[in-house]
Amino acid sequence: MDDLDQPTALLPGDVRMPLLGFGTWQATGQAGYDAVLAALDAGYRHLDTATMYGNEEEVGRAVKESGLRRDDLFITTKLPPDRVGRERETIEASLRALGTDHVDLWLIHWPPSSPADSVPVWRELLAARDEGLTRAVGVSNYSTAQLDELTEATGETPAVNQIRWSPALYDRQRHTEHTERGVVLEGYSPFKASDLSDPVLTRIAAEHGVSPAQVVLRWHIDHGIVVIPKSVTPERIRANFDVWGFALTAEEMRDIDALGG
Repeated sequence: MDDLDQPTALLPGDVRMPLLGFGTWQATGQAGYDAVLAALDAGYRHLDTATMYGNEEEVGRAVKESGLRRDDLFITTKLPPDRVGRERETIEASLRALGTDHVDLWLIHWPPSSPADSVPVWRELLAARDEGLTRAVGVSNYSTAQLDELTEATGETPAVNQIRWSPALYDRQRHTEHTERGVVLEGYSPFKASDLSDPVLTRIAAEHGVSPAQVVLRWHIDHGIVVIPKSVTPERIRANFDVWGFALTAEEMRDIDALGG
């Protein structure tokens, strides 16, 4: 699929985030480098890493080796909240490791253990965005109330909240709360939190001539939810990207949503 044809979510500042990304958690060393290179070769243009993954250098090397233009890629990294007070130092280390002068999205990986740190850390992310070190900022593993706290304190709402998400975890109310606030919902662990042998998924997969895993990914995309499957197996990396040749019907979407009941 052509880079420009991939569906995206629009973030503040006219930043376009591809709905399908490549997750790199546990993809480290040579295997991590090979996996990212395979993902870029398969057509992914959105890479998700984090300081705590310990693989930013491999991600950066793969990006360089791919020969792709930096402007054609969307790169996310994340701040471990135990780096309170060292936010600037952390993003600068991430940029050095990734071999880039900016990331597209910087997230707080999970809420700080001390609630008193939550707003100050968020202010540091906003400062990094204003300095051009990241194009957009957001959070991960935050509740709706925690999102609201940041907005109320600073007037700035996180662009993205990356949370565990899958058909079995589908929560219409939580999805609506994000939409109402203009927060893009990004799901991780789409397969770990799914029963890929569920009869609903296998039936719909058979009807489209695809796998249940591909149905799960397409379900996210058709909901406008960003999803970042991860794999280090080249065949699976390619299969997870091959979800553009079909779309789910409204009835199929409802049937899959109901798995979250």
